[in-house]
Amino acid sequence: MATTETTAEPRNDNRIIIDPDTDPRALEAAYVDDPRMKCRDVNVYYADFHAIHNVDLDIAKNQVVAFIGPSGCGKSTFLRCLNRMNDIIDICRVTGKITLDTDDVYDPKIDVVSLRRRVGMVFQKPNPFPKSIYDNIAYGLRIHGMASTRHEVEETVEASLRRVGLWDEVKDRLDMSGTSLSGGQQQRLCIARAISVNPEVVLMDEPCSALDPIATGIIEELIRELTELYSIVVVTHSLQQAARISDRTAFFHLGKMIEVGHTEKIFTKPYHKLTEEYLTGRFG
Repeated sequence: MATTETTAEPRNDNRIIIDPDTDPRALEAAYVDDPRMKCRDVNVYYADFHAIHNVDLDIAKNQVVAFIGPSGCGKSTFLRCLNRMNDIIDICRVTGKITLDTDDVYDPKIDVVSLRRRVGMVFQKPNPFPKSIYDNIAYGLRIHGMASTRHEVEETVEASLRRVGLWDEVKDRLDMSGTSLSGGQQQRLCIARAISVNPEVVLMDEPCSALDPIATGIIEELIRELTELYSIVVVTHSLQQAARISDRTAFFHLGKMIEVGHTEKIFTKPYHKLTEEYLTGRFG
């Protein structure tokens, strides 16, 4: 087998950019103690196209992990593996193993509806149901059998809306359509809908890309607050956003996870040259 020589390049800040194939430090932070989810040797194929290559990654409890990388790098594809959203694509095939606590996410016996309650999803574009604000929250409680009385439903609706900072803005118009809200309010409603059913993990696929700066700031603050209760996984094209909100950052390129680490470390002293080049705007 051919070997790759590791060469340290002198830099003004004494960084050493290392190929992860010859030095494991670029990927050593993929693993954490007592993770909420474990991903091992995950590969994704769309028919004959190999979209995700051999990814190992732990999702820590009560932390935000951000996925960054250029368009088409596979970060959203990998995100959707975590609650089997890729199942709806006929030509998609996932191999490897993903566990939530001790449960194999891809076990044929697992209830996918229950899985998606435990691993909620917030999409790039706000997608409230064409129902009232109240029913956007209450619907999930009913289908999952999580509230037996109207009083319990009302309590959970209020608690969920309060948690995302929306209650005071909508409490007098809960019967209005969720689609009547502003874009930022709709996205907070979608987050409230996801957390109302007590998930363990919340996935967010570019949750602020369609929002103005003020709404984006509110969502970012909310994401940090939600880590008190949940594990959060965020796909973002905004490097500044990843730096602001995440505890760990994973950089994807051409379907491979090139580097993962504590966010401050990734942004200041990356091990891999590709990571540095992406962060400094040389491609992307």
